Amino acid sequence: MTDDTNARIDALVMANPVLLFMKGTPLFPQCGFSSRAVAILNHLDVPFEGVDVLQDQGIRQGIKAYSDWPTIPQLYVKGEFVGGSDIMMEMYESGELAELVQEVKSA
Repeated sequence: MTDDTNARIDALVMANPVLLFMKGTPLFPQCGFSSRAVAILNHLDVPFEGVDVLQDQGIRQGIKAYSDWPTIPQLYVKGEFVGGSDIMMEMYESGELAELVQEVKSA
């Protein structure tokens, strides 16, 4: 990954309290895993930004190196990597994800 791509990803992660790198957009997810991630965040009623990795190959490949996580979607909350859709589902079902995003919702 180039330094420029890393800097762009870092700026996005730091600028958005809840950020989802995904295939497609929050209004039109382009894969089932991204759709599930969006549905979870919408159900928690948390505001979030989506980054469509299909629109930028540098971001699409760079985010995998940035997080050391091989798949997309990827969720970041308050600058920290949370995980992909499976981890999001597990955290949602246990109540952990609701707790994690609570501060963002009340801000």
